[in-house]
Amino acid sequence: MINSISDIQSNNKFSGTVLVKANENVLADISFGYANRSEQIKNNANTRYGIASGCKLFTAIAVCQLVEMGKLSFDMKLKDCLDIDFSNFDSDITIHHLLTHTSGIPDYFDEEVMDDFEELWVSNPMYKIRSLKNFLPLFQDMPMKFKAGERFSYNNAGYILLGLIIEKASQLDFAEYIQEHIFKKAGMEGAGYFEFDALPPNTAVGYIDYPDGTWKTNIYSLPVKGGSDGGAYVTVVDMVKLWETLMSNGLLSKDYTQLLLNPYVQVGDEDHFYGLGVWIEKKGTDILKYHVMGYDPGVSFHSAFYPENSSTVVVCSNKSNGAYKIFKGIEDELNSLNHYEEK
Repeated sequence: MINSISDIQSNNKFSGTVLVKANENVLADISFGYANRSEQIKNNANTRYGIASGCKLFTAIAVCQLVEMGKLSFDMKLKDCLDIDFSNFDSDITIHHLLTHTSGIPDYFDEEVMDDFEELWVSNPMYKIRSLKNFLPLFQDMPMKFKAGERFSYNNAGYILLGLIIEKASQLDFAEYIQEHIFKKAGMEGAGYFEFDALPPNTAVGYIDYPDGTWKTNIYSLPVKGGSDGGAYVTVVDMVKLWETLMSNGLLSKDYTQLLLNPYVQVGDEDHFYGLGVWIEKKGTDILKYHVMGYDPGVSFHSAFYPENSSTVVVCSNKSNGAYKIFKGIEDELNSLNHYEEK
């Protein structure tokens, strides 16, 4: 498997770390490229990477924990959760709508109509985005995109609202809640919501490459500190621990873990669904994989858990692209191995 990963890497200059684990067996643990190009510091197994939207799963787990504690319910209305004016939003929007991207609220970065994330910071400087409330002016007064519950539309703003709901229900700062109730419980020692201007040791710098061979870092392309819609940092080992703890009901009870991983909304073809903070691929009634991913300028990330054989794949990159090709190559090889074993 390592040879095939290296072959793909040589074709797309992948920069990052890959970890593949099946039960207790590590099938691949390999790093490429530099965490810091200027100083030529190499990526390694303990490098912390930004994972962009990959951490929406953390937000969804936190909401489920608070529902399980009795502090929230999935059918609570947004208007009853926050003392914030959303005069243009439907009064029927629920927490469940926000979790499943079916709320219809406007998004501050609408991936259906926008493709340049950096445009956001022209009138709203990224260096001022350090808390969840700092995101509100980007979408708070905009009109609804469609009626609540009408359809699926991937929405970052909805997860910002979920983070604010978590803060109010728990009386903790969002990042503090995730650190205490998810990262610590799962043993994710390298994970955190760090600020660009105060990054801890062994954190990969994100790089944006240009066709002429030049590059820049992503420090002026993203908010100073990530939030409940994206922007946490993890190591590949942290992400494996997250999957293992979640799937063994270490973060939620069995019933609530099943609620989190239930395929609520069909997305695209008949085999692809969205649960709560997680993508789900099915074949008939069988679950093939649970999947999270994230893309930002200078960040690409894919990770999945395959319930049939309890295998986990984590691909973290500090470039804007490249993670998917590595991830797809690993998945193809895992499928080939499974077919061989069946024969």
